[in-house]
Amino acid sequence: MSKIGKKAIKIPKTVKIKVENNIVAFEGPKGKANYTVPDRFNVTFKDDLLYVKRPSDSKEDKAFHGLIRSSLNNIAIGVSEGYKKDLEIVGVGYRAQIKGKALNLQLGFTHPIDYEIPEGITIETPTQNIIIIKGIDKHKVGQVASDIRSYYPPEPYKGKGIKYLNEVIRRKAGKAVA
Repeated sequence: MSKIGKKAIKIPKTVKIKVENNIVAFEGPKGKANYTVPDRFNVTFKDDLLYVKRPSDSKEDKAFHGLIRSSLNNIAIGVSEGYKKDLEIVGVGYRAQIKGKALNLQLGFTHPIDYEIPEGITIETPTQNIIIIKGIDKHKVGQVASDIRSYYPPEPYKGKGIKYLNEVIRRKAGKAVA
């Protein structure tokens, strides 16, 4: 089993924490977030360190221990620094732009795609082929990036499509002419 749950979470000086009735409230420069801890687990905050204690050594409690600790750590990082994912659009004539509260994607289809930007997420398009997704919730930022990428995943022959900025696409050789 992983020993992640036993590690203390170092809380930055810019983040304020309040632990009350199994609800941990975070407030930082990027925003506010709450996390509800299951009743059986105990969370204590002392000397800029957040500790999670589990009730027993059962397999299920050990698994939840690591999950709760990771979730609390992700929230602490999110409200202090935030999370960011970068997407790149590859293809001639493919582009993205912000129109109001929607991301307009032109990906070579007969129609443009309008993706409604969810609450708590900000999307920027510094150039027509770069999309920057920012937010305090790690899961939400990753899900939005995945949703946008799913409109046109990169294909292996020409490499056209939407890919993560640092993603490497394994290219295939085309048909050999005999």
